[in-house]
Amino acid sequence: MAEPVPIAVPAAPTPRYELRVRQLGLADSEYTVWQLPSPATPQVTAPARVAGLHGRNLSLVEHRVLRTLAQSGVRLGSAGQAGRGRKRRAKANAHALTEDLALTLGLLFRALAPMRNRENMRTVAEGIAAMQREEAAYWLGMAMHRKRPRRVLAALRMLLTEPSAGRPAHERAEREQQLGAGADIGALA
Repeated sequence: MAEPVPIAVPAAPTPRYELRVRQLGLADSEYTVWQLPSPATPQVTAPARVAGLHGRNLSLVEHRVLRTLAQSGVRLGSAGQAGRGRKRRAKANAHALTEDLALTLGLLFRALAPMRNRENMRTVAEGIAAMQREEAAYWLGMAMHRKRPRRVLAALRMLLTEPSAGRPAHERAEREQQLGAGADIGALA
């Protein structure tokens, strides 16, 4: 009896993303996540900007972003290695991202861009880092494709920064029982 011949099944196409890093000044960078055309996304015919972050807000979370990128195998080179030409610099500073990493970074950049409070920014960054892939995809999709994306992002920021909103309902109920029936709502946080 002849042995079965394994059939090579082509891998399903996946969306393509890249991170573009641009130096704006000596200590100022801009990180931008772009979705590139691919067979998995026929509606994307040209590179589409997903999200970007620069300035003070990026500097507050840059160490977290760099650590996440390094864990995924993406190493950002220094801006001096890119060369003098504008085209060479742009090409040298584009890095391929996995879909999961692009979802997380895109959501992080969109959520943090308008924020000013450092403590809330840290809380939102930690909450987004702790999200599952599906949850991050849901929030980013809502923020990109809704009529009023600012409201979606405001709701996400509120959910992540409210002290009691992040707790499951059963934990809040247990805490209420511990404090007693006449407890102040503010004490539950």
